[in-house]
Amino acid sequence: MRLPARALVCLNRWVMNVVGFLAVALLVIETCVLLAGVFFRYVLHSPLIWSDELASSLFIWLAMFGAVLALDRGEHMRMSAIVNKLPESWRGFCETLSAMIVCLFVAMIISPAMQHSHEQMWITTPALGIPDGVRAAALPTGAVLMLLAAVARMAKYSSVRQFGFGLGVLAAVTAVLWVSEPLLTAMGNYNLIIFFFVLLGACVFGGIPIAFAFGTATIAYLGIVTHAPLMIVVSRMDEGMSHLVLLAVPLFVMLGVVLQLSGMARTLIDFMGSLIGHVRGGLQYVLLGAMFLVSGISGSKVADMAAVAPALFPEMKKRGSKPEELAALLSSTGAMTETIPPSLVLITIGAVCSVSITALFIGGLVPAVVATIAIALVCWWRSRKEEMPKVERAPLSVIGKTFVIALPALALPLLIRVAVLEGAATATEVSTIGVAYVVMVGLVMHLFMRHIDFRKVYPMMVEAAALSGSILLIIGMASAMAWALTQSGFSAALVDVISEIPGGAIGFMIITILTFIVLGSVLEGIPAIVLFGPLMFPLAEMLGIHPVHYAMVVILSMGIGLFAPPLGVGFYAACAISKVSSDGVIRRVWGYLGALIVALIVVACFPWLSIGFL
Repeated sequence: MRLPARALVCLNRWVMNVVGFLAVALLVIETCVLLAGVFFRYVLHSPLIWSDELASSLFIWLAMFGAVLALDRGEHMRMSAIVNKLPESWRGFCETLSAMIVCLFVAMIISPAMQHSHEQMWITTPALGIPDGVRAAALPTGAVLMLLAAVARMAKYSSVRQFGFGLGVLAAVTAVLWVSEPLLTAMGNYNLIIFFFVLLGACVFGGIPIAFAFGTATIAYLGIVTHAPLMIVVSRMDEGMSHLVLLAVPLFVMLGVVLQLSGMARTLIDFMGSLIGHVRGGLQYVLLGAMFLVSGISGSKVADMAAVAPALFPEMKKRGSKPEELAALLSSTGAMTETIPPSLVLITIGAVCSVSITALFIGGLVPAVVATIAIALVCWWRSRKEEMPKVERAPLSVIGKTFVIALPALALPLLIRVAVLEGAATATEVSTIGVAYVVMVGLVMHLFMRHIDFRKVYPMMVEAAALSGSILLIIGMASAMAWALTQSGFSAALVDVISEIPGGAIGFMIITILTFIVLGSVLEGIPAIVLFGPLMFPLAEMLGIHPVHYAMVVILSMGIGLFAPPLGVGFYAACAISKVSSDGVIRRVWGYLGALIVALIVVACFPWLSIGFL
């Protein structure tokens, strides 16, 4: 590496250390501010009128710093299955081209973001009296930092040849689009196929982070066809990322971090293992139960699986379970738990589709139970010929002891879900209550068990900030893209097309299931919801489908797509956590996915399962 490149990489490393510290600090401050608001509102009955406003102002800074960290660490959501199958030299080129497209996009929005921030200076927040431009300044700041991270990444990993080849490809595509402007304009709305199918698809399948693929396609469309000012993209990003309800995203991610550090997930597994670990296929049922209880709290399916699998897999292998079978089961459990509150997909649907989050939390439990029973039946069928494990039934004293130790962990999901369902706290507020609860319980447990490794606290907090930022940037970019599609008249055309689908609501449900299974494989859950939810949910209501029922069908469909080979990112994550090759898992996962499809059809056919308790 040459001296200028080495200096750039060192500068970037220093800057990212500062950004990581600020992101973690903001995550802690957000939690404390919202927890103080909850305490003053519900305990002292003296609400802090400034708490939500301060939290909202800091939120956009946390989101942008987290997005910067995710870019620097290579942790933005992306479709990498195809790129990973390419030869090493081509993978390097794809990485270089990806970084160049990120550089081009963020460079183009820096000036509009600064202009947006300047215009927001004229607006003053009502409670604190602070210019709103201070909050909006997070957007140009984040764009500049992302530009630095992307350039440093190229300097570190790309060769001169790869850089030159990538620059040529980028220049050629830009020139073709620019020269084709008259033709694209004359095509009318058919030009959407070029920008949001061909260009966006090439970006996604080429391994470019989904958020930046959305942003690139949107800017290309607006800049070439409509000549709309690019500040619209920035303002839509700002609006999409600033919903107060989305504060639940980083806070639930933080809750997952403290839950993992506290060791409470392990106590759940120990209790369920002592209860049913001696029966045939018992640990498979323990895995199902643990994923059901833990799921949704961390904000990441990968984190859910990583919290449960290492604690169970060694013993399951010792009892004769095949590693490929375990990976297939782990993958299917990730798909089945997407509707369990407080799933971030539920929160996202509530925020972008104007559906009651409380109703979604209530409606998600029974569909998850149906999916769990379906997978449990497959587990029973596959384990019925296995030898009985040479494990004695745990005595009542052991069961009682593990139950007492696991009681705080068992109470956490109940605390979160009851608090929201009973209306005692919002989804955002209850996440702070959960964090405070786990921290207190974890510290008390640590006094007796000495199991917390405090050296892991800061790195895991940085990872939580990066995960939060990657999710929120996708929401912001998809909001801008959805606005462009709406302004083009695509939404109205889609309404006309779907209204002519034969079969009415039934035909619409079939199209929905097929569409979101594909979208779940390609885009993952949250990007697909943000992009297509505002278009599809009004159509469902127009056809008489309850929004909560429709949400459950959509989420289960996306879950199946997310964990289905050959494209599902979740499937490969499950294989990586299980440390087995995906080739051997593919043959075994289809039985579980078949059971999930049956459960999905049952949920789709019987709305009562989703809305019966509303």
